[in-house]
Amino acid sequence: MIAKRWTQVARWVLGLGAVLTPVAALAQPAPRPAASAPAAPPAFATVGDVVVPLPDYQRALAVAVRKKFYHAKPPEGELARFQREVGDDVVDRVLLLAEAKKRGLQPDRARIDATVAGYDAQYGKSETWKTQRAQMLASVVPQLERDSLIEQLERDVRKTEPPTEAALRDYYERHKALFVEPEQIKLAVILLKVAPSAPVAQWRAADEEGKRLHDRLKSGADFASLAKLHSGDRSAAQGGQMEYTHRGMLPEAVQQVVDPLKTGAMSAPVRLLEGVAILRVDGRKPAQQRAFDEVRQRAADLWQRDASQARWKQLIADLRRATPVRIDESHYAPLPPSPATSAPPASARPSAG
Repeated sequence: MIAKRWTQVARWVLGLGAVLTPVAALAQPAPRPAASAPAAPPAFATVGDVVVPLPDYQRALAVAVRKKFYHAKPPEGELARFQREVGDDVVDRVLLLAEAKKRGLQPDRARIDATVAGYDAQYGKSETWKTQRAQMLASVVPQLERDSLIEQLERDVRKTEPPTEAALRDYYERHKALFVEPEQIKLAVILLKVAPSAPVAQWRAADEEGKRLHDRLKSGADFASLAKLHSGDRSAAQGGQMEYTHRGMLPEAVQQVVDPLKTGAMSAPVRLLEGVAILRVDGRKPAQQRAFDEVRQRAADLWQRDASQARWKQLIADLRRATPVRIDESHYAPLPPSPATSAPPASARPSAG
């Protein structure tokens, strides 16, 4: 089991490796290879004088697909865009790695050694690890080194000085919507719990019970008393009373039911994921704009986040402009037509007559 687990981990880690070959090296006359020497893999892209072999892009794509979609197939129409995103990321890593080396950054050797020691501790008893350790680390360690360089570069580039008072106030004024406390709503609920997989007859019985309770409430029955007797929600002991909740925190189905209700109004029985519910709005607090002094620290945090992201994006854009990049897009699926281009022009459409 340990050996099998290591094999899976090793395949994933090795899949991140990228062997980047300078174009100049490819152009040099090479010694005549032995008859059994494998042919060089096709290129996915050239970035300056660096060639990215197609298998490196394919491994990066496989890892990205597993990370985003787990083991499912990407949705129809999304694969083409996702392939291009991954391709851009592969190119950006080449550019960033070159920039890190240009700045004289060095891999964090202590951190890399600690990572390798972690592998030794976790897989040291595995026969596969014992026999293939050197071979696996020959690919893993260079990848860890590249990751270390790019992480250091990103950390350095993203460093920003705290904003001035004027800059902070200006940010607040231009992003006031970020500092609005959402509307809050206070509800009371009677929930007749039904398991989502319960038989249809059980759901129908809950519907009928909900109608009977609703009729009693309309006739003047006490909501809290009925909630304590019949509700399966955890608020039952409090007569169905819930705390104030910010807009957006409620399940969408509940939000749609209570949005049109005025304070004091009660919904008809409605099916939710957890069962059949009767909801009553007991209070509303309107959205409020928070004053600058109340949100000063949050504004500073958001300002620094945005400034940091802008610096990082600017570096990548500058590197892209300064470095010729060619990607063989034949390795991408075709992009789906946009709505604007897929519809025929008005002059080409058949007339109503």
